Amino acid sequence: TVVMLFVGGILVIQDQMTLGDLMAFNGLLWALNNPMRSAGYLINDTQRFIAASAKIRELLATESKIQNQEDAVEPERIKGEIEFKNVSFSFEDTDALRKVSFKASPGQTIGIIGHTGAGKSTLINLICRFYEPVSGKVLIDGKDIRSYSIRRLRESIAMAMQEVFLFSDTIEANIRYGVPKASSNQIQQFASMAEADSFIRSMPEGYDTVVGERGVGLSGGQRQRIALARALIKDPSVLILDDTTSALDMETEMRIQQKLNETTRKRTTFIIAHRISSVKAADLILVLKRGRVIEQGTHDELMALKGEYYTVFETQFGDFDKELASLTQKEAN
Repeated sequence: TVVMLFVGGILVIQDQMTLGDLMAFNGLLWALNNPMRSAGYLINDTQRFIAASAKIRELLATESKIQNQEDAVEPERIKGEIEFKNVSFSFEDTDALRKVSFKASPGQTIGIIGHTGAGKSTLINLICRFYEPVSGKVLIDGKDIRSYSIRRLRESIAMAMQEVFLFSDTIEANIRYGVPKASSNQIQQFASMAEADSFIRSMPEGYDTVVGERGVGLSGGQRQRIALARALIKDPSVLILDDTTSALDMETEMRIQQKLNETTRKRTTFIIAHRISSVKAADLILVLKRGRVIEQGTHDELMALKGEYYTVFETQFGDFDKELASLTQKEAN
């Protein structure tokens, strides 16, 4: 534009071009300028589209390393008897689990505690067959986990994680996500079991309240209770709770555990937790440290050992139970 005005101005001064011709040429230049700029943006978008589509095609063409066997079985319902036989797993050069062995029967609750990085989540991922063990076997109902159809296996398992993902939809739709045909009565029943019914009903639109992406507008405890209701409504053979009650107060947590215990006769439940209160009533407690099960047993058995579990219990509770018993006795007197 500057060059056109400079050269055109000289030509107009020298009477070699009229001012009207200069203005006409300037308009033509502007008319060409905008499409050429748009062409530049279009080329940029086209290049970005080509790069993105190549990545999408690569992702769609990628096959999982974990595949069904040719003779994979699809039982009507998995009972939930789970056994680990000397199971080891490693990420490259890091041992996540080493020779883990235990057995869980249908109706039992298995508590898993340990420091961060002890291998708790890895153990659960092996049950869901997100990973394959490096050595040893994971058995479900007496059969190698690899003999089951992956879809049927994962349909029989429900997980409620500490980090909850809720969709930008109504609370009812979020609970119904795993079972699209669930009725409103069923949704309210399982929400009540997860101690979520009362706070949901207190909202302006109740179960029709729309929550934001990832549960914006709800507290951490409210999100966890909705996630628990979403897991329970599937009526799974295996229920996995990964620190699901970490954001709840102990009174609410105890009420939830009491309701779960009343309905776990046909369900195997795994509870990963950092709080002893979450696993204290479990039928079997596994204490993990650096990928190994260093202690296992009931609460009373582990307390009698006076090992790692006893140390954690004393750190979290101290003599609280004794003091509570003493106060109860004094009140009775």
